[in-house]
Amino acid sequence: MQRRLVGIDLGIASAHTVRVLAEDGREVCRRRCEPTVASLAAIESAALAGTEPGTHLEVVFEPTGPAWLPVAVFFTTRGHLVFRVSSAKAADLRRFLSRHAKSNGIDADTLARLPLIDPAGLQPLELPGAEAAALDRRVRAADRLTRAASEHKVRIKDLVRQLMPCSPLTGDLGQADLAVLERWADPRALLKAGPARLTALIAKASKNHLGADRAEAWRAAAAAAVELYGDHPALAFADLAAEVATEVRLLRAIQAELGAHAASREEAYRWADPGQLARSLPGLAEVGAPVAAAGIGRPGRFPSGPHFKSYLGLAPRASETGDTDRKGQPMSKAGSSLMRSTFIRAADHARKQDPQLARVYYVQMVERGAEHLKALCVVAGHLAERFWAVMNRGMPYVVCDTNGTPVTPEQAKANIAEQWTVPTDVRARRRSRKKAGKAPQQAPTGHVRSGTRGADERGDLPRPSSSKSAHRTVKRDPLLTADPR
Repeated sequence: MQRRLVGIDLGIASAHTVRVLAEDGREVCRRRCEPTVASLAAIESAALAGTEPGTHLEVVFEPTGPAWLPVAVFFTTRGHLVFRVSSAKAADLRRFLSRHAKSNGIDADTLARLPLIDPAGLQPLELPGAEAAALDRRVRAADRLTRAASEHKVRIKDLVRQLMPCSPLTGDLGQADLAVLERWADPRALLKAGPARLTALIAKASKNHLGADRAEAWRAAAAAAVELYGDHPALAFADLAAEVATEVRLLRAIQAELGAHAASREEAYRWADPGQLARSLPGLAEVGAPVAAAGIGRPGRFPSGPHFKSYLGLAPRASETGDTDRKGQPMSKAGSSLMRSTFIRAADHARKQDPQLARVYYVQMVERGAEHLKALCVVAGHLAERFWAVMNRGMPYVVCDTNGTPVTPEQAKANIAEQWTVPTDVRARRRSRKKAGKAPQQAPTGHVRSGTRGADERGDLPRPSSSKSAHRTVKRDPLLTADPR
């Protein structure tokens, strides 16, 4: 069967550039197309010209914004193979084939040659069904709105610190805090409102969870700000207060939209994962389970759990040469950042609920010398492999102890507290940011300052040594260079 390789350099606001190659790498034709049925059909006809009936095209492109989806839908509907490759892989090959030039045509030609150069590294694209597509969109929308809300919260806290240097916003922003800032962000207006009105507003917004104590904290911060700033013209109280009120209104609007998308995400998740298998794993709950279920798609497209872990970018990079195999390499970070961060956050909860994952965390912290985040990344990799196994087998996860015996949640927590709790002193040492490095460079001979020349002649100072010899004498902490696995 003949092969036709189609490389498409997608354009967002311009036409797509197309290169068609034969199975021997010979160029068949050059075209440009638009994301319409007629234009894409013309590309298909030109690529199949002169081939035997039943020949399937191998279409390769990068995930350029939203432009890849129409092309993928058209060619997969026609029964052709479609490959969506990472931009990093395409850039590496383009740099090899054409080091000193870059154009749309070169990019399209490079993409068309990928099936010839790296056939094992390409996996056919599988477009999701209706339920999976709906879940994916809701997950992405909820994540984007969550990040937007977080940015507005940070902005609000920064503005309040300008208005009130002794800001009472030391934790999460509650509804009572937003109600106060929306009305009286100006500290002068806050003091004029009086303690009674302020207490009533806080009690109503917090549903009587907060009251006079919170009102007094706000009034104290406002009084300290008025005393500090006085009537200095450099601080525009009214304008800053207006900006705070705007940020509060934007935050409320985002939170309202987020609530609607979160409800739709839950409904879509129940259709995509009827057995709620993802939620059977520790750490994956209301938010993490839909994200993980949307990211994995069809579990069978991954041959094994380590392949799925590598897809997420949680696998460490490899560095091996001769008899040397360097351990402790950073993660590849090759996959979705949303999926990767979801599993890392889930790992922090899972290690407190699953004795086997708690043991992995314990070994990394106590025996391997890893810090907290690095240990969590290792636990996240194990959790990702178990998630793939659960989804691939269609069976819920069962928490077991380190001997493989199923345990109840209470027994699991007792087991972790007894055997796999990291000592406080070890955690404190791992929290230190100071790492072993090069020894300080000695002052060269003949350039000793006058204040130290006499001490050098008396022998109080060590003789200067070359930087290379000084570097060779440094001994690194074995905990920092140990195998992190």
